Amino acid sequence: MEVADAAIVRGVREHLWRGRLLVFAGLLLAAFTLRLAVTSLTPLLADIGSAVGFGAVMAGVFGMMPPAMFAVAGLLTPAVMVRIGLERTALLSVVLSTLGLAVRPLAGHVTPMLLLTAIALMGMGIGNVVLPPLVKRYFSDRIALMSTLYISFVQLGTVIPAIMAIPIADAVGWRFSLGMWAVVAAAAVFPWIGLTRRTRAHRAAATQAASADGQVWRSPLGWGLAVMFGMTALMTYTFLTWLPTMLMDFGISRGNAGTLFGIFILSGLVGVLVMPGLTTRMTNPYPLVAGCMSVIVVGMAGLHFAPLHGTIVWIVLLGLGPSTFPMSLTLINLRSRTDAGAAKLSGFAQGFGYALACTGPFGVGVLHELTGGWAVPFAVLAGIVVITLIAARHVCPPRVIEDTWKRPNFTH
Repeated sequence: MEVADAAIVRGVREHLWRGRLLVFAGLLLAAFTLRLAVTSLTPLLADIGSAVGFGAVMAGVFGMMPPAMFAVAGLLTPAVMVRIGLERTALLSVVLSTLGLAVRPLAGHVTPMLLLTAIALMGMGIGNVVLPPLVKRYFSDRIALMSTLYISFVQLGTVIPAIMAIPIADAVGWRFSLGMWAVVAAAAVFPWIGLTRRTRAHRAAATQAASADGQVWRSPLGWGLAVMFGMTALMTYTFLTWLPTMLMDFGISRGNAGTLFGIFILSGLVGVLVMPGLTTRMTNPYPLVAGCMSVIVVGMAGLHFAPLHGTIVWIVLLGLGPSTFPMSLTLINLRSRTDAGAAKLSGFAQGFGYALACTGPFGVGVLHELTGGWAVPFAVLAGIVVITLIAARHVCPPRVIEDTWKRPNFTH
């Protein structure tokens, strides 16, 4: 039996090697689409609200939708991957993203715009979950390189629409600025059509068989990664939402606050480029987590106690701290033996992680409103740092999810 299984694995690996150029293109194009629905919209919310008819409250709803929809997608996608396979799940992801991005600019009322945004975000949330196991399946010998590349493309797909949204809207209107990204998403459809045609039926069946016999939610490693990912995402979304306001409250001009916010985002690229390789090389990467969390604490302390002195240093540190985000995505593959294990771990970690992340911007906003300052929110975020450090102790030691989850007991 083991000999037969080994022969199947060798045959699959040979087949996958022949298809790697196509999947390489598919992975990078899909990765670029994973934030298009978010950062192409947020700079234009004021213009869209005036045209479609909604105010600050509904703008807040749009702001909460990405982590909420990513959480829903994270919890649902593993079952989809089991049923239709990884490649068809990736195809579903880019099709939904394309549909939402293409039709959303045509909406004349807030309700269809919300629905179409949800469709696009659901596609992108599915992509969040399915890309790590696809890297595991097709590039298990190049996990660090491919993790760096695809997470870099996610970052590019985050930054480029944000930079281009307002200039293009000013030139040709917000509807064109919002809808043009559907062309990019549509381009990502074609590689996955080709790959699903190549996919053999037994591959999906093998994924189902391998993924049905373990429960990630019973694994300390699974919970550790979910909490580590979620706490990192919570801090990231909190700073993305509130950092410009924090800076202006500390006495920094609106223009300088915008510049510093851009530096914060760009600083995160360093972690994207460096962290996957470092994580892969270390048997136990816990010191990296400790370093990142220390950097966040120093950045928050500096911003709180000396906001007008060395401000750019504090901002860079805050941008570097959430490097545990690309680290978490890399660990999905490093802490799983099979692509099926990576699929279940990815869905669980991102589903519960993004659910936790939803509470960050809202909770910090409430605390700021109640206290009239940023001392209490910073103290709470320092507590989040401690939780991240505790969770990481269950993720960083060298082991795999398949050896830690509790398998269901069957009675005969």
